[in-house]
Amino acid sequence: MCKYFIVLSFPCNYRGHEITSDFFFNNFLQVWCLFFLARAVAHNKAALLRLGITHVLNAAHSKRGSIGNQRFYGNDFVYFGIPADDSTHFDLDVYFQPAADFIHNALKSPGGKVLVHCIMGMSRSSTLVLAYLMIYHHLSLKKALEKVVKKRAIYPNRNFLALLLDLDLQLTKKKKTCQIL
Repeated sequence: MCKYFIVLSFPCNYRGHEITSDFFFNNFLQVWCLFFLARAVAHNKAALLRLGITHVLNAAHSKRGSIGNQRFYGNDFVYFGIPADDSTHFDLDVYFQPAADFIHNALKSPGGKVLVHCIMGMSRSSTLVLAYLMIYHHLSLKKALEKVVKKRAIYPNRNFLALLLDLDLQLTKKKKTCQIL
């Protein structure tokens, strides 16, 4: 099982450098086996193949927000699309468990590496990664945030943070109940 995520979030043109496969390899941070990118980077299939990506979780799956879908990624990647809006009214929490399960199962598969992306790589994708860390690695929201923020800047919107706080409370309550039994 993979022991590293790769956290990467750059726009198409970063500090005057065009984003290419070679640029990827010289400018990423390893966290675990999860890749975290903005949409522009997620649409470079050659680079994703070179990085060894096997699974793609698109947190901005929609006709207007992202062109990434199963047809785009083809048979090269296992794809899971979540039609999430980065808004204060979107209930992303209904996708916490399915997204966490997708990431977990992908990382358990031989050579599994997961790309989690949205449009900017800051809010929706980071929220789903935090939920995964909380659900499968039993981290509190605070610990999950600390772990991710050490490697890169994220900016989940207020609504998503509130949903993560609710998840944290549910998981803490569940853990305490299990300890009593």
